[in-house]
Amino acid sequence: MTALLEISGLTLRAGGQALVSDLSLRVEPGARVGLIGESGSGKSLTALAAVGLLPPEIRAEGSVMLDGRQVVGAREETLVELRGRAAAFVFQEPLTALDPLMKVGRQIGEPLARRYRREGRSPGRREIARKVRELLERVSLPDVDRVARAYTFDISGGQRQRVAIAMALACRPRLLIADEPTTALDVTTQSEILDLLSDLVREEGMALLFISHDLPVVARVAEEVTVLRHGAVVEQGPARTVLRDPAHPYTKMLVEAAAAFDRALEPAR
Repeated sequence: MTALLEISGLTLRAGGQALVSDLSLRVEPGARVGLIGESGSGKSLTALAAVGLLPPEIRAEGSVMLDGRQVVGAREETLVELRGRAAAFVFQEPLTALDPLMKVGRQIGEPLARRYRREGRSPGRREIARKVRELLERVSLPDVDRVARAYTFDISGGQRQRVAIAMALACRPRLLIADEPTTALDVTTQSEILDLLSDLVREEGMALLFISHDLPVVARVAEEVTVLRHGAVVEQGPARTVLRDPAHPYTKMLVEAAAAFDRALEPAR
């Protein structure tokens, strides 16, 4: 099967320092892959490299094939065409990723309209508004009419993350990249967002690249995992195998730390 995302020998450098070294990663259509590592391990940079969104000071070497197109060294026109159609991003903190001066309905409506134009369609405002409403309902937001008229600072963190997911869905991507999408949320909201992502990926037939430092979170949504340390892959394989019987000392340390954290919380439950 042809991979939807195939990263081969990716190295990312800034000022002569390698931030990611010789990384290889494969995401098949419909697959759910977790990218695990502590802060600074290169997870987010790898995700940005996958869609050509690296900061200008970071130089990429190697190969990143997204939906059959080379991303490394590609022209911006090529990358713009791939973003949204081939892959869409859900960032860690939607308050900074979303536009605070634009109402929610319009923020979802704009990528929706771009997708229609790409498909050769010219829907009117009423159809766009109806589709925006459907997308807000799709991500289980309450009182969708109020949310559509609201600014992002008028809604909660969990609601903002659902809006960000709705924007990604508006593009109908083949791959959804979720970069630490639950980190800033409380435990209950985290669980709701994870369930939502799992349901949407399954129902929409999308692939998922889920980035997190939190092993229990990754275990809930990923079938395959890649573990990064200091920008290098230390372990890859099926999530159940890697997280239940890790082979690399670093992965073992992460698993043991997660288990110790759970045990520490038990008396308070």
